[in-house]
Amino acid sequence: LKVVQEYERAVIFRVGRLLSGGSKGPGIFFVLPCIEGYTKVDLRTVSFDVPPQEILTSDSVTVSVDAVVYYRVCNPTISVANVENAHHATRLLAQTTLRNILGTKSMSEILTDRESISKAMQSMLDEATIHWGIKVERVEIKDVRLPKQLQRAMAAEAEASREARAKVLAAEGEHNASKALKEAADIIHTSPAALQLRYLQTLNQIASEKNSTIVFPLPVDFLSSFMK
Repeated sequence: LKVVQEYERAVIFRVGRLLSGGSKGPGIFFVLPCIEGYTKVDLRTVSFDVPPQEILTSDSVTVSVDAVVYYRVCNPTISVANVENAHHATRLLAQTTLRNILGTKSMSEILTDRESISKAMQSMLDEATIHWGIKVERVEIKDVRLPKQLQRAMAAEAEASREARAKVLAAEGEHNASKALKEAADIIHTSPAALQLRYLQTLNQIASEKNSTIVFPLPVDFLSSFMK
């Protein structure tokens, strides 16, 4: 008399042959002594880390990538009868699949397109492990490690790009400011009273700063007589 938990199943062999009717459980089941043997199979989801893999990308850059895989046993009978160790086989297949998929990608695709890579890896693993009674539920790329020299080169490239954009923005600002100043000068030139008001506004700003600057007002008309 044997008992298996809610999340377990028992695959029974009678005189070396697989017992018909599939796996037993959960609950109580009978095993004939000396004639039948059984193997417990856990149906809960299992997660494992794929060790970091040194991969040469399609653009000849060496990166180190690791991932995490979530899977469960969906068919206890097949997982026992069709493969010696379904869990170990799934782990080894995950490593080779990760290398095969990332070997066809460029470095930029690995860094920016992790979601599609994870889905492609999950699809390939699920297609292969379904014959072992394994269902791959999820695959996630954990970390992508770049060589130190490449990191410094990418940082320098990004800094140079930011500096170039800053210079372009500054030049555009100077260009727009010069246009605005030219328009203001044309307006003031057509109206002498506007220039006098601007002069008085400047004096007001200087006086409000509470500094020791001494201002001697000089009429603009007086200067214009010398310019003639």
